[in-house]
Amino acid sequence: MCRTTFIGPARLTILQWSAAELASATQAFHHSAGLLEGGLIILALFVFITALINRNSTYVLFAAWLVVNLRMASLSAGWDQHWLGYTIPHEGLSQGRLLTLTLYYVLTLVLFTTLFKEELNQLGHRRLIQVARWSCIPLLLLSTLLSYAHYLPLLWMATGLGVVMLVYLLVRILHKTRSRVAMWYGASLAFTLFASLYEVVSASLGLRGLIGAINSVTAALASSLLASLAIAAQMKQEHDARVAMQAKLQHTYEAMPIGLFTLDLAGQLMSANPALLTTLGASTLEEAVEAWGAFFPPAEWQRLQHLVSTQSDAEMEMEVLTDTPVHLNLSRAYLVKATLAHDRVEGSLQDVTDKSQTTKHLQFLASNDPLTKVLNRRGIEKILDAAMAEATEEHPLALAYLDLDRFKLINDLFGHSAGDEVLQQVCGRVRALLSKTMSLGRVGGDEFVIVMPDTSLTLAHAICQGLVTSIGQTPYKVGSRAFHVRGSIGLIEVSGGSSTKDAVSTADRACHEAKSGNSNGLVVFGKGARVFLEHEAELRLVEQLSAHSDIRGLFLEMQPIMSLTAPHSSLNFEVLLRMRDPNGERISTDRLIAAGESSGRMGMIDRWVLASTLSWLSSNQNRLSHTQFVCMNLSGASLNDERFTQEVFVLLENHLDVAHYLCLEITESVALHDLENTRRFIDRVRYYGARVALDDFGAGYTSFSYLKDLPSDLLKIDGNFIVNMNEHPANIAIVEAIVNLARNLGMKTVAEWAEDAATVQTLTDIGVDYVQGYVISPALMPDVLLQAPSSASFIQDTALQALAHQIQSRLTPQTDGILSTARNLH
Repeated sequence: MCRTTFIGPARLTILQWSAAELASATQAFHHSAGLLEGGLIILALFVFITALINRNSTYVLFAAWLVVNLRMASLSAGWDQHWLGYTIPHEGLSQGRLLTLTLYYVLTLVLFTTLFKEELNQLGHRRLIQVARWSCIPLLLLSTLLSYAHYLPLLWMATGLGVVMLVYLLVRILHKTRSRVAMWYGASLAFTLFASLYEVVSASLGLRGLIGAINSVTAALASSLLASLAIAAQMKQEHDARVAMQAKLQHTYEAMPIGLFTLDLAGQLMSANPALLTTLGASTLEEAVEAWGAFFPPAEWQRLQHLVSTQSDAEMEMEVLTDTPVHLNLSRAYLVKATLAHDRVEGSLQDVTDKSQTTKHLQFLASNDPLTKVLNRRGIEKILDAAMAEATEEHPLALAYLDLDRFKLINDLFGHSAGDEVLQQVCGRVRALLSKTMSLGRVGGDEFVIVMPDTSLTLAHAICQGLVTSIGQTPYKVGSRAFHVRGSIGLIEVSGGSSTKDAVSTADRACHEAKSGNSNGLVVFGKGARVFLEHEAELRLVEQLSAHSDIRGLFLEMQPIMSLTAPHSSLNFEVLLRMRDPNGERISTDRLIAAGESSGRMGMIDRWVLASTLSWLSSNQNRLSHTQFVCMNLSGASLNDERFTQEVFVLLENHLDVAHYLCLEITESVALHDLENTRRFIDRVRYYGARVALDDFGAGYTSFSYLKDLPSDLLKIDGNFIVNMNEHPANIAIVEAIVNLARNLGMKTVAEWAEDAATVQTLTDIGVDYVQGYVISPALMPDVLLQAPSSASFIQDTALQALAHQIQSRLTPQTDGILSTARNLH
């Protein structure tokens, strides 16, 4: 290939040169080629070696760019058919030139975007750069497929666009960052463009003498040098950044409040930051005490070795006694995090004593009572679960439930601080009598549970007697005061197969019996005890009630209530709930009610009783001509259930024809629980024509003043005042006072639990309106009740029969007519 030189508008070939000109050109060629190839290849090798040493891909890219830049200079100068003293075959020269041009375009673009990656991200031209980089792939493919004539225009167009883009982005980078890297790189690009433009202008003007001043060789060398300066500037930036980072890391290392260390594989400390020196002592790195084992037990170093060899990030906590000047003979907790880095162990050591103690305290509070330091409910139940799992005939288990009697008075009269001190002293006395295998837990304000594994009932009985004596024998001194406290204990022998809840519930029942009876503060239930069996039966009933949506086995009985003004002219009665088990045996009503309340099904039971009673009244209304009222008791759980009360109103609304017979009984304690709510309920019930009775009146400790706020129709006097009342004149006086009060408030009175004719005579003399009890009649089936004209028809006692006839005979025809009219009005 002949090189063409521009001289004015004319073109001369090498065939027109003289021998002197040819010799001069050949000498210039070898000089330029040697200068260009030698300089750039040495520079490229230097950069490549630097890249390998620093493991920097950018420098590898720059080394490749230098080599391609060398080929571009050779191509521009016209001697690209030679390479390192070798001649390139003519067949591959054309396609090689296309590939060289394309690689120069690609490497220039990639090198630019790599050098200024962060700056370009700040400028935000991400899509433009992505398009430019993706264009490299099709250009490389086309350079191998298209001919020189077809591909070259496409490449120059891409190059032109690329140059415009590079210049634009460089100007923006310089304006925004004032980066030295950008300045040198911009100078390299500008010199290349200037050299190319200079050659073209000089040739076009025929200024042959100017062409040699700045040519492709000098342009390649200058642009490579300027680009190298850009790379050097970047290297300096990176170096400065690394130095700054190292300084920052060093500062962080020294200021870090956590101890940092490096150990060799023998456990010798190679380095330690100031925090570690403070933790372990200033002499940590001295010759004599630089081993890890000088500060921690050898077992801890062995554990650390095992962890770092099996885990990438080992973490362990150790608690040791230290005798450093900072922590003399104290138990300290340390958290160690370490990793194995080649032939050394690097990690951190942090004093977590406060955190460890806090965690232990929280774990203690999770299972212990913060006041008395004994187990709490969760903790004692966990202990009981474990003891019950191991309980056998050979390993008996006893469970005691302790309740302090009238302890609330100490809190109310002298404050909770006094009560807390007494509780702490009580726990101290109890624990002093328990063995190490026994556990004490606080399950309520003044209630405790004692678990006694491997303890026979006889031994547990003796221990509990000692506890009752120890608790109540000596007063508790709090400041200048002394308090006497007594305790009641329910002790049971836990049988296999019981649940924790059932066992505690049974012991609690035994404790209640100890509090209420004459048992000297201790009641013991063996496995075969009657109360134990009854409680187990109640628990089974609770389970039965909870398991079914409908309650099976329920039925009603009715107990007559006799009028003491017209015994043979009225048929009033109380509806009583009864239940049979699947075997047809009757279940105690008290047990049924307790189970219903425990299972939360009392509302459903009361609803069934009310619905059944109203339905029965509707079916037998024509046979109830002598009936003024039919009593039905409501439990406190039901009355405080808003859903149940709404269902009561719906049932009354649907049975308005017989609602006037109904008299709903509310106990005094339930009525006073929420007086306003009870008042609203009574008003609504009376709106439907039903009556309301206050049951067990006088059993509580409240005054009579609340009666003015509860418009009741009947007062049912508590049976404890009626039983054997003739033997207790005080009871007669109390009943008489209640009767007078009720009469003045417009209420009728009913006396319950009447058991003999003499009692009925006294009630008649006092002025009680109605009487109920076994002397009149026990509870009867509803069909039996309908066979009699009055409640007096069921009397079996001859003396009471005579009294009833006597009372009836006192009625005048006018009075009897009034009673008949009242019944007809209903």
